[in-house]
Amino acid sequence: MIPATVEVVLESPVSNNFRCKMACDALDIDIKKKSRHHLKIEGINIPDDWNVGLIYGASGSGKTTMAKAIFGDDIFKTVINEEEPIINQLPESLTYDECAAILSGIGLNSVPCWVRPVKTLSNGQRARAEAALLMCQNNDLVVIDEWTSVVDRTVAKAMSHCLAKFARRYNKKIILLSCHYDVLEWLVPDWLIDCNEQRFHLRSNENFFFKERDKLKFDIREIGRESWRYFSKYHYLSENLPAGEIYLYGLFHEEKQIGFQCFANYTPRRKGKKVIVHSNRTVIHPDYQGLGLGIKLINESSRLFKIKKPDYRIMAKFSALPVYKAMIKQPQWRFLGCKRLMGKMKYGGDMERKTGFREGGIKTYHFEYIG
Repeated sequence: MIPATVEVVLESPVSNNFRCKMACDALDIDIKKKSRHHLKIEGINIPDDWNVGLIYGASGSGKTTMAKAIFGDDIFKTVINEEEPIINQLPESLTYDECAAILSGIGLNSVPCWVRPVKTLSNGQRARAEAALLMCQNNDLVVIDEWTSVVDRTVAKAMSHCLAKFARRYNKKIILLSCHYDVLEWLVPDWLIDCNEQRFHLRSNENFFFKERDKLKFDIREIGRESWRYFSKYHYLSENLPAGEIYLYGLFHEEKQIGFQCFANYTPRRKGKKVIVHSNRTVIHPDYQGLGLGIKLINESSRLFKIKKPDYRIMAKFSALPVYKAMIKQPQWRFLGCKRLMGKMKYGGDMERKTGFREGGIKTYHFEYIG
């Protein structure tokens, strides 16, 4: 039973040494009063049917203490193993497809991030990985402290959007503790405890106590091949750019490149035949995944390329089922069918067997851009 009123007192020990006294006397501060913080939240009315809650407040405002007072002392569970890849830490009862769906659903779409030790991930990637792991535990409640406190604000908004969408899709109950107010519009929490104002808010509609969500602006530019050195580590299959004629585009947020797209011509030009280029090497930086930017990058860069080369045909193939499901809905693309590849082509047209992912063949989905 959640109490309607919660009152907590935060106290810290007072040092009596010379320097502390001098510091307090210089500003005429009564250190005994400043070391005691009284927090009282009234009118708490959390409904039975909710998915996302937010406890907000500045550092030291009592967020963690308030969460424990309402939901119990044992709500914070750090279960992640820094030495193991995140995909190995998900419950053994889950199939691979279920694991992939959970990690993708939380916005961690980069397969290399799944298979590397957690300690090698960025702060944003690690936060998503831990959230996915907590969501898989058989707990009635998931609580994450210091949500988005160690990432930049644009990444924080992307992470919050993904997490809220995930919680509602799988009907999970998750409480986030944050000192940042800018994630409100992206989480759209069902309820909010504001430790600064010492108030409880219950959302009655989509726009209740929220301003209009900030619009994140992105643009696409032609680029050189230098940035592939950075983005290649996030590509699920290849570290190299294709041989032959290639055209490259980058997705930018302000002046920061966060995406990469390539169009490549593998076949010699033939008189009377249109040149065919293949859309490939699509990469979105893991911190920005979950906003649907990958499909937008493919569509918009294809449109720009078609303006640049109107006589070229643009083809694309994908092996990821989620990408296929997204692409089949795009009116700009015509689905051509699927094939199973058993190796890779060498120069001269011979097929070379390749160990690893393609050893047993890989199903690919083929599309043509029709604008």
